Amino acid sequence: MRTLGPERLPALARGFSLLGSGGGGGTTMLELMVQDAPAWPLTPRSPAEFDPATPCVAVAFAGSTYLLAERLPGADVFGPLVDAAERWTGVRAAAVCALEGAGMNGLTPLLLADRLALVDADLMGRALPRLDQVSLLVDAVPGVITVCDTGGGVVVIDTQRPADVESQVRSAIVQAGGGGAVLVAGFTVGDLAEHAVLGTFERARALGDASADRALSPAELAAATGGRLLGSGRVSAIVPLPDDPYVSAIQVDADDGALLRLVARSELLAVVRDGETTAASPEIIVALDSISRDILQVDGVTLARHVTVLALPAPAWWTATADRLRHVTPAGFGLAGLEVAA
Repeated sequence: MRTLGPERLPALARGFSLLGSGGGGGTTMLELMVQDAPAWPLTPRSPAEFDPATPCVAVAFAGSTYLLAERLPGADVFGPLVDAAERWTGVRAAAVCALEGAGMNGLTPLLLADRLALVDADLMGRALPRLDQVSLLVDAVPGVITVCDTGGGVVVIDTQRPADVESQVRSAIVQAGGGGAVLVAGFTVGDLAEHAVLGTFERARALGDASADRALSPAELAAATGGRLLGSGRVSAIVPLPDDPYVSAIQVDADDGALLRLVARSELLAVVRDGETTAASPEIIVALDSISRDILQVDGVTLARHVTVLALPAPAWWTATADRLRHVTPAGFGLAGLEVAA
């Protein structure tokens, strides 16, 4: 158990940005929202430190992170969702965790930490774009419900089919104007021990601290964060795939003469070096500006920019079984032929 003061917020935010794998949204808005929250100091606790029967909720923002930045959410944006979940389940929430432990959503549980105990766990372990990739739904934990903002009310989705959760939440987010709040309920802290990624805040804090020294060389940065250096070089082309305009291939002319291709949707999903895949989701692929060491979103990897590309280890939860893994490999995103060579 580690107590965190507001001075640790920059390290947390940088760590969650790294876990975003080029997605997850910038953390600035959430940093501003939580820096003066009454919950400080925070004490994220592992599930083992709770009574397993403790009712828990998981929270996140969904939809366009850019729209959220333009139309700032209210201070109690998750309050109506918690109320709706409690009415539907008949159980009062006592704890909160992150739905997506990456990007801006890594910090969202702090918005409820003044009223709910903070659990050091999340339901993804990295940035992922779809609600059917929530760990509780992947493992078919019974009783789980999803509550979503509709821009004037909420909708409760009670189904055992993950694909229905994804499609219905997307419809609600459109109704809400393109971005809104999402909450998952109907589970306990005990469920998280088996069906979630543990150590969310601890990993983010450690990554933020390890990457704080911007004078580190690329190799030193990779070593400090426990990752692999995939290459550094200049972005020379960005080309959408002909059969899927939502997928882009980012060409990087590496400093060592190699040709790198970064394959991306809303996150970086694979890196191909001279025709061979060297990293792929669920590994966490990160692009940083080689000069400033800013952590880049996919749309920040722009022409002529010099970037450093790292791969951080995948959350072990996803690689524990073949059934879990299939949800988060490039093939799970509809991208064939991007398996890492054995």
